[in-house]
Amino acid sequence: MPGFDRTVHEPARLAVLTVLDGTAKADFVFLLRLLGLTQGNLSSHLSKLQAAGLITLTKTAGGIGPRTFAAITDSGKAAVQEHWKKLDELRKLSGDQQAGTGVD
Repeated sequence: MPGFDRTVHEPARLAVLTVLDGTAKADFVFLLRLLGLTQGNLSSHLSKLQAAGLITLTKTAGGIGPRTFAAITDSGKAAVQEHWKKLDELRKLSGDQQAGTGVD
């Protein structure tokens, strides 16, 4: 089985991409609260995902202050969907292997 993309595979980044895959965009505070990360940690992961071309970050000036929105790119969608596909295949392979070993 081919290896996993380390940029996507890191748990916090996989969570960010999975959330963004299901929505048009999400703001920084929403992701912060949903994922339970620190501001610095989330910021670092978003920067790495942006540098890899997997997400875009947009800063807007709003009523109560500036807001940062993250949105997944087409390549980000493809990467996260491929990652979950590989994990599903691995899980199925593992189940098939256990069926032949007599281990429950």
